[in-house]
Amino acid sequence: MLKPLSCGLLASFVLLCNTAPTPTERHGGSDVKCPLTVKILDAVKGTPAGPMPLKVFRKGADGVWTQIATGITENDGEIHNLITEEEFPAGVYRVEFDTKTYWKNEGSTSFHEVADVVFEAHSEGHRHYTLALLLSPFSFTTTAVISDVHH
Repeated sequence: MLKPLSCGLLASFVLLCNTAPTPTERHGGSDVKCPLTVKILDAVKGTPAGPMPLKVFRKGADGVWTQIATGITENDGEIHNLITEEEFPAGVYRVEFDTKTYWKNEGSTSFHEVADVVFEAHSEGHRHYTLALLLSPFSFTTTAVISDVHH
């Protein structure tokens, strides 16, 4: 039972990563409006997970997290224009996904209140980030597609 489920989750996650839009697909060749994109897939239904509320935080030099953006994924499980290039300098960020609300709206009970993804951005120069989250009521996994959009 677990082996087929694991294979199914892995296949869904690979599909999610392979369908992530390139920075030029969604925004006409410019990532200025969209340096951070989020894609969420519901592993139970095998469909995009939307709408789902989320928040973006930046870690300050003092270690304190400051909320810098909020949004809700669309029905396609994606959110664009979440943050501007100016609001997204080099640093450590946390994206907090409100998984409990999503699963409640789907008629399920979730183990997690939220799913947090913490990452360092732009440590090697300007990049475009697509965070992909594969979600079920009792687990989640994530990956990132990071691209150098200026080459």
